Amino acid sequence: MKKINNVKVIAATIQGPLHHNKNIPCQDFCRHFSRGKNFVAVVSDGAGSAKFGKIGAKIVCNTLIDLLKNSSFKNIQESVRNAIEIARAKVLRHRLNKTHCSKSMMDFSATVVGVVCYKKKGIFFHIGDGAALALCEENVNDFIASPPANGAFSCETFFYTQENWLENLRFTPFDKADAIFLMTDGLTNFSFSADFRNIEKQFLLPIHNFFMQEKNHEKARRALMNTLNNAKAKRLNSDDKTLLWARL
Repeated sequence: MKKINNVKVIAATIQGPLHHNKNIPCQDFCRHFSRGKNFVAVVSDGAGSAKFGKIGAKIVCNTLIDLLKNSSFKNIQESVRNAIEIARAKVLRHRLNKTHCSKSMMDFSATVVGVVCYKKKGIFFHIGDGAALALCEENVNDFIASPPANGAFSCETFFYTQENWLENLRFTPFDKADAIFLMTDGLTNFSFSADFRNIEKQFLLPIHNFFMQEKNHEKARRALMNTLNNAKAKRLNSDDKTLLWARL
């Protein structure tokens, strides 16, 4: 099990069968960092309809990690907003954004699901679908979740590249969590109940318990890859899938 500053992290990203069958690369990206003042982790789902969705996902993950790892937790919401603004500026100036105009930023569309933890406190920040979960081992029913946000239709979501991104940025604070999960939308339908009031204990808890016991990081990561890529997971959701678990 990987240990950095007493935080254990296991993460995996797999290409969904929908993208595999259409010969489209996986659009998900994730990153985490524990060697700064804060523990920071971000997962992002580049829109399949966006020409450079994976690039947009990578830019926002890298920018958030780099700018939040040593930010003051007291002002963390402002720091998150500023970091996303900088990520948007990077997209605007990107060499593949030929017009360098805000309309072309939609070619880099991606969602954002992230967390910043400092000591015993944490906060989720979220744009679009995907989900986050803060789990307490004493009572797994006493969890804090940041659920997906969709538009007028279930297949519609929000991106940090949109003009109104700030209206769709959500913060969910929590404290005393033992573990957190971050995931893209390829996993939400079998990680939670339909109303997000309950977790699917037959899926998330075995993963949590296995990671708590397994000391070999690579073995744990391979097990997660196999779980995300098994026949049932493919059948339940054909999208790309990213799951990041951290023991705080």
